[in-house]
Amino acid sequence: MLQRLGKNPFLLRKRNVPVCRLMMWACQYFFVGESRMLDGIIWGDLFGGLAGKVLLLQGKKGIRDKQLFPPTKNQIMLSKNKIKWIRSLELKKFRKEEESFLAEGHKLVGDLLGHFECRLLVATEEWLAAHPAAQADERVVVDRDELARASLLKAPQDVLAVFRQPSYVCPPQVVVDELCLALDDVQDPGNLGTIVRIADWFGIRHIFCSPATADLYNPKTVQATMGAMARVQLHYAPLVPLLETLRADVPVYGTFLDGDDLYTQPLSAAGLIVMGNEGNGISAAVARHINRRLLIPNYPKGAPTSESLNVAVATAVVCAEFRRAVSR
Repeated sequence: MLQRLGKNPFLLRKRNVPVCRLMMWACQYFFVGESRMLDGIIWGDLFGGLAGKVLLLQGKKGIRDKQLFPPTKNQIMLSKNKIKWIRSLELKKFRKEEESFLAEGHKLVGDLLGHFECRLLVATEEWLAAHPAAQADERVVVDRDELARASLLKAPQDVLAVFRQPSYVCPPQVVVDELCLALDDVQDPGNLGTIVRIADWFGIRHIFCSPATADLYNPKTVQATMGAMARVQLHYAPLVPLLETLRADVPVYGTFLDGDDLYTQPLSAAGLIVMGNEGNGISAAVARHINRRLLIPNYPKGAPTSESLNVAVATAVVCAEFRRAVSR
């Protein structure tokens, strides 16, 4: 190894070259990318003492796999175990165990940095150079091929990050003081992410989700929020107990095919808007607590049309009308 660097290790030892200098040359050789490791060579015979014990090659595993060198501020290798860990966050079981979630892409990661604790930031050298203030517990510099192996996207961008899931405490009076959403078993991750984005657009900061609603931290949901999850808090709990705690004068809205025309009803600046499941709508148990039944009318009235609107589209229509009506 050292011979390739133009240094004869045996002559150097005879000339009493310090062991630290030999170790420095060995490190230089290693980090310039030499991939061939010589089986069965014990560098203790060459370096002697402590240095030999540190630089012990064990076959083809080499020095890197043993992590004998302390990591720098920006690590330069994404290990197989780290890739496996990143990709495991696609499953809810592992997201729950790790209390973490995965985000990918320039805008999404950029929006979430500073709002959530970043455990791992994996990015190209170009991205890190353009974002020198990006903070994370661990930063790894990769090329695009390495990033693609860790990514869950078909067309990965220059950065992905693993964030820690936050823990929110919802103020008990929030439904009385401001407009909130409640989702009754909305199961599609893309729909949930879009609804979070819609809520962000219309200034709704709290969404109550039934336990069967899609997981906010599903990678598909995270991508669909486009960063809006940094400003909207989701609270998972059974909806019926929540509704039972509300005073009778707190407006609870819901959309039904037999409801009253959304555009002719008085709408309030505070209260709860309930949106139902994609196929079944609002469940009977939740519907019993709704005191304002609304309909999004089709045009022209009575004409043949689709059976219903997509729940995310319906949420956008309802939220837009609430904000328009209140601002008049």
